[in-house]
Amino acid sequence: MNNVAIIGAQWGDEGKGKVVDLYSANAKYIVRYQGGNNAGHTLVVNGKKTVLHLIPSGVLHPGRICLIANGVVFDPHVFFEEIESLQANNVLSAPAPEIIRVSERAHVILTYHRLLDKLREEFAAKGKIGTTVRGIGPAYEDKVARRGIQVVDLLHPDLLFKKLQTALEEKNVLLKHYFKCEPIEVGPLFEECLRLGQRLKPYVSDVRGILVDAMKQKSPILFEGAQGTLLDVDHGTYPYVTSSNTIAGGAATGTGIGLNRISQVIGISKAYTTRVGTGPFPTELEQTEPATAERIRQVGAEFGATTGRPRRVGWLDLVALKYAVQVNGLTGLAFMKADVLQDFEQIKVCTAYRLGTATIHEIPSCVEDLENVEPAYEVLPGWEAYDPTKVKNVSDLPNNLQQYMKRIESYLGIPIVLMSTGPGREETLMISNPFQTT
Repeated sequence: MNNVAIIGAQWGDEGKGKVVDLYSANAKYIVRYQGGNNAGHTLVVNGKKTVLHLIPSGVLHPGRICLIANGVVFDPHVFFEEIESLQANNVLSAPAPEIIRVSERAHVILTYHRLLDKLREEFAAKGKIGTTVRGIGPAYEDKVARRGIQVVDLLHPDLLFKKLQTALEEKNVLLKHYFKCEPIEVGPLFEECLRLGQRLKPYVSDVRGILVDAMKQKSPILFEGAQGTLLDVDHGTYPYVTSSNTIAGGAATGTGIGLNRISQVIGISKAYTTRVGTGPFPTELEQTEPATAERIRQVGAEFGATTGRPRRVGWLDLVALKYAVQVNGLTGLAFMKADVLQDFEQIKVCTAYRLGTATIHEIPSCVEDLENVEPAYEVLPGWEAYDPTKVKNVSDLPNNLQQYMKRIESYLGIPIVLMSTGPGREETLMISNPFQTT
């Protein structure tokens, strides 16, 4: 039985929630392995929308075990808000601790992480990264600096108090002398952490151990990535990136399983490109074709699931997508939101960049170079509107859309394995199933 990783192949917001939801029907375990509640997955099932930020999207399938692994930075407040929302909407098929588990090694987002994130963005002015100010970056900083608070620490009062004291010594210097804010007292924070720890205790587990047992039993596992390839802290458009490894390799470090235990890696891409926050975006349409950008944004509902921010919109960038194929080792592509582009007279697709007098087919490492590239486009004919309820096979799609898909496959060198024909779970073509390949 295959284990499958789902990766955002662009700058995030590609529709991972829907794909994870669909593939969860084939998996026993669904694992979130990096990022934090700065990622929002939106799902539409039977016309009902659900937005999740921490809990894996597979929770909508009865009988699945949803795991939050060690690579995640974990906000307990957001976690419990999601649990309560799922319970209120009768989504959970069993008591929450039976089907949702949290790694004891995950690092905790605390009050001072959120506060520092907010203050840094406010002080940055024009140099803003465009974070969601939810404390994700500062929590990862503490993790790497070896001063973070892990989930397991919440269950060990003496150790927790010492670690909070150490953390606040530095944080309060920043708050008081640099940001001119009131320092944080250790006592109230310690008491809050103890309460959170006791409430969280039924969920805390050795997630790595659970996965080892699952693999021994040959239970299928789905690894759910957050954000997108081009936001990877090592391989993205640095410094305009997130704070974790969003590429496929992050699934191994974020869970403690071996690289050879993932057999298929499916990248997710829209039929166009979007980006939230600041940073280079070669095919962006806001300046060159603002009316087209707004049309795509409105039809595609391109507003952040977490923040509600309007997303920046551009034509499909095959140079960037080919890079995602390479750094993730993609074996297939899930192709989303082609229905948004129906009734366009023509569709553009970027197949190269121009940098000065040179034509290049790779993403420049220097962010300044990437900001200055000009996209070289191929212009393809658009396709007419179609009824997604009548699409049962690829051959039922408009011919020009089929040709668009073939051009993408030819450029990338991998097949499209899933095609979204509309927002609902049922509006999907499962061209091939990565869980069933040999």
